[in-house]
Amino acid sequence: MRLKGKVAIVTGATSGIGKAIALEFAKEGAGVCVTGRNLGKAKQVAEEIRRMGRQATELQVDVTKISDIDKMVTSTIDNHGKIDILVNNAGVYRKSPIIEVTEADWDITLDVMLKGTFFCTQRVLPQMLKQGKGKVINIASTFGQIGFFDASAYCAAKGGVINLTRQMAFDLAPQKINVNAIGPGSTDTPLMRPDLEKPERARLYLDRIPYGRVAQSEEIAWAAVYLASDESDFVNGHTLFVDGGWLSQ
Repeated sequence: MRLKGKVAIVTGATSGIGKAIALEFAKEGAGVCVTGRNLGKAKQVAEEIRRMGRQATELQVDVTKISDIDKMVTSTIDNHGKIDILVNNAGVYRKSPIIEVTEADWDITLDVMLKGTFFCTQRVLPQMLKQGKGKVINIASTFGQIGFFDASAYCAAKGGVINLTRQMAFDLAPQKINVNAIGPGSTDTPLMRPDLEKPERARLYLDRIPYGRVAQSEEIAWAAVYLASDESDFVNGHTLFVDGGWLSQ
């Protein structure tokens, strides 16, 4: 087991990629703090982990609220004793042509994915520094590297996540805290499924993927296991794109 004895926090872990990462971490031996805005769904994921024989806690967390982030960190230390891994996965995806983007859409998109990523990382740092090691994994996107239809706020936020990953890695590498990102391509998640179920929208994605299909959440989770494990200790500041070859074009 590649994460035996480790403790991870996964934000946005109630469905999709976050849930897959939480479950895969548990399979590899980690205890997990499962967080999300829906406590009932967080409990369900935590219960799946406990049925594996792993330690799990669930917590209702809105990553746009510093008070919730502080509660998440304190609860994880109180229940698990340490924090080895943080996965900044919480996200929103609101699609609008540029001329129709509202201030509210812009603010919530950047607050969840950029502000949340920064302050969740900031708040776990004292514990990781105390332990002398830590792994931070930010969930970015291919859309942080390229543009896409009707996704201006999302592309801006994910582009920010990619460069924030580089900056944090540069600052924290001397303290043996690794900060990397994963850039999923189109993935079959509840967030994406409404588009994927419409043939004309699905073609916008599928026509750009040389592999000929979208990713499954577990394929993103396998990349997260690598970045969370000791095998990636000398990997820092990178974004690993899991995209079926989209960015190879």
